Amino acid sequence: MTVQDLAEAIGVNPKTVERWITQDKPPYRRHQYAAAAKLGMDVTSLWDDSRAVESSADLSKAEIVTVYPHRHLVPAGLWREIYGRADKHVDVLVYAGLWLSEDPQFHRLLKEKVEKNAQVRILLGDPTCAAVRQRGVDEGHGIMDGKIRNALMNYRPLFASHPEIGFRLHDATLYNSLFRADDEMLVNTHVYGIGAYMAPVLHLRRLPGGGLFDTYANSIEQTWGGARQVTADDITGA
Repeated sequence: MTVQDLAEAIGVNPKTVERWITQDKPPYRRHQYAAAAKLGMDVTSLWDDSRAVESSADLSKAEIVTVYPHRHLVPAGLWREIYGRADKHVDVLVYAGLWLSEDPQFHRLLKEKVEKNAQVRILLGDPTCAAVRQRGVDEGHGIMDGKIRNALMNYRPLFASHPEIGFRLHDATLYNSLFRADDEMLVNTHVYGIGAYMAPVLHLRRLPGGGLFDTYANSIEQTWGGARQVTADDITGA
């Protein structure tokens, strides 16, 4: 990797990276972790971390890989890439996530992951709950329950062929849609008055000592624990 490549990847000036190398100047703590993650190395093998000031705020900032101003600007292949890298955890926490349910490549990926013993969990909104109705109003269309039932219908072939894939319905008020793949996550924020496809997305990568990733990961666990199983009536709307 060139100096220019690394500088662009972690958002610093190339001359700054050169000073780390030629003058043995340690980076800020957040840049240490960002560089180590990009290079696929342990941070302590690159720098004597006793020379840098550590703060939880810096570590949490370093967990932010990038921010996209709108979901539709996220590279089309990134969703599949991060899930493709997952070995242990594949989680989706949304209201409908209709666009994912319509992607046959995503279906194949779910099958592959669960067949390799990864934990796969899909959390959709309960189409009968108040939070779903309100989110539809907030987005300006009022049809969120129908979108969820469409997503359930799209996932229906997986219910029978791969029952080990976890599907549950939640009644939580979501402030973000969360897409977790092991230690990576895409956080699609919810903004009043616009659809999620227009809202910002954070690409996070968990780092030791950082707390941002785990905050969102804990939200998935809590929502899963309070969610219920999908029934046939949920799909048909009966």
